[in-house]
Amino acid sequence: MGMMTNKVLAIIPARGGSKGLPKKNILDLNGKPLIAWSIEASLASKYITKTVVSSDSDEILNISKKYKANTLKRPTELASDTASSEEAVINAIKELKKAGEEFEYLVLLQPTSPLRDRSDIDNALELLFDSEATALISVCETDNKLLKAFKENEAGYIEGVSNNTFPFARRQDLPKTYMSNGAIYIIKIDEFLKYKTLFTKKTISYRMSKIKSLDIDTIDDLKEVENYIGKDS
Repeated sequence: MGMMTNKVLAIIPARGGSKGLPKKNILDLNGKPLIAWSIEASLASKYITKTVVSSDSDEILNISKKYKANTLKRPTELASDTASSEEAVINAIKELKKAGEEFEYLVLLQPTSPLRDRSDIDNALELLFDSEATALISVCETDNKLLKAFKENEAGYIEGVSNNTFPFARRQDLPKTYMSNGAIYIIKIDEFLKYKTLFTKKTISYRMSKIKSLDIDTIDDLKEVENYIGKDS
């Protein structure tokens, strides 16, 4: 594969504040801060050429440095609850560009997906490199029952969420449905800067199991992941 020269930038966005689970990005998971799992996976990837943690928190940045990530202090106005990851990522890309560093692909790795590992990242990148697509999102299969749902339109009448035949179809005749699991987003940087979104008209999916898709939002999620890792070792 002649793709080794593609410059691939990984950004791990990690805000200091978290409503649901305070300091969740640096909570201990099996002897390592949560964010370290994503940093190590990124550094082990054979395609990622630079790994940057973007955070408003010095504590997170210092921990990230210990785990050998590059770090970028996020401007305060991009650290609020209303600022999107996208804005922080655009800021990081621009800062790197000022320093003369340009990349072709962006890989966004959320620190709350610790079981997404190096092989997931590399498999997802290869899938994208070998396709005509401009973006990739990691997903987990979800119950397709939602396709049988109705929504109310402006006139006050109901219609199918997707179309009007699905609500009356047999489950096995419905298409499979997938949810983004938040673990991996990859996009060509020029597309991302043009549209400021991680989704393009040519987006493919990388499918992951329910377990690997676990996303840490609560202390129970953390315990579930710990149990799983404990079984594994």
